[in-house]
Amino acid sequence: MPVLVMKFGGTSVADLARIENAAKKVKAEVERGYDVIVIVSAMSGETNKLVGFVEGTSNLYDAREYDAVVASGENVTAGLMALRLQEMDIPARSWQGWQVPINTTSAHSSARFISIPREHIDAKFAEGFKVAVVAGFQGVSAEGRITTLGRGGSDTTAVAFAAAFDAERCDIYTDVDGIYTTDPRITSKARKLDRIAFEEMLELASLGAKVLQTRSVELAMRYKVRLRVLSSFEDTDETSGTLVCDEDELMESKVVSGVAYSRDEAKMTLVTIEDRPGVASAIFGPLAEAGVNVDMIVQNISEKDIGNRTVAVTDMTFSCPVNQVARAQKAMEDARASGKISYDDLVVDTDVAKVSVVGIGMRSHAGVAAKMFDALSKENVNIKVIGTSEIKISVLIDRKYMELAVQALHDAFDLDKV
Repeated sequence: MPVLVMKFGGTSVADLARIENAAKKVKAEVERGYDVIVIVSAMSGETNKLVGFVEGTSNLYDAREYDAVVASGENVTAGLMALRLQEMDIPARSWQGWQVPINTTSAHSSARFISIPREHIDAKFAEGFKVAVVAGFQGVSAEGRITTLGRGGSDTTAVAFAAAFDAERCDIYTDVDGIYTTDPRITSKARKLDRIAFEEMLELASLGAKVLQTRSVELAMRYKVRLRVLSSFEDTDETSGTLVCDEDELMESKVVSGVAYSRDEAKMTLVTIEDRPGVASAIFGPLAEAGVNVDMIVQNISEKDIGNRTVAVTDMTFSCPVNQVARAQKAMEDARASGKISYDDLVVDTDVAKVSVVGIGMRSHAGVAAKMFDALSKENVNIKVIGTSEIKISVLIDRKYMELAVQALHDAFDLDKV
């Protein structure tokens, strides 16, 4: 039988009524002829509660026991879903990560997949079971300890199972009915997309769109897993939601497919660094070691008179999440104290936002940057930093202009039109 993977997030299984609603969707797919692998998250709010229990017990907790505790939320949901399906006369059983087994690395709370053997679940399908309900977010290490994949790990679990079982599709059920051209809360003109390319979705996810976890999109792109994002709370059919697929499945791409934003950004500038070979490594090496996620980088080279000679100097500007500023500052101060770098000042601006336009059509169309900058200029939005890739243009702007910028760009590229 063809295999379908269905993933239900925390809001979709928040209580028994919603679990029953999700089970009805699973039953409908079984009746269409699929063997179904259901990946479930913990009930909404449950993981936060479990994390709170761990943190309330110990400040310096054992990461292995942390995983053992927080993984239990998915186990509960999996059992309840299997019970509900059995009440609907659907042959189903639940699987915890170690029972499959979902083999992962030993990096607790941020484990990565090694392998997902098929034989145990395939054997149950051969016996007549129609649904395998698998606890998402978790696996088992070579040492036999429970591991977890990090927040959003159930999305990644679903894609990994779809790849391992050659599934026809992986359906991600959530509290929104698809992928939109931008956040509908910012502009009512936001339009739901029928299809979007993996690369575009990966950029949008990394830039702040919260619908899909970045790792899940990376995995789907690598293994060509067709993803569909759709609502748990609406009646759906095979045309519902948004299909995330290979670029070849798109008839014709618009130049820009979406506008993304990240509100919690910071801009940091190292002022007057000596311009010499290796200076960038001396800056960004310590930042990487400190776990600072650097994004946009701009270097401005000039000259400075020191004594009787003129030397080349540079100002180095980069952006990072605002909650990593303190870590970045310490890394730079430590690097200066150790003599690895020298600079006159470290200027921090924590009142910025990043706004980006994304589209695979940029590869073959000129003038996207000019159009973007013109739209922002007309709204008197000043650009602080610009960053580009093959299918993305990002700018840092004052945070107070973020929503205005998103609306202006959405209109400039006619994203409300099909």
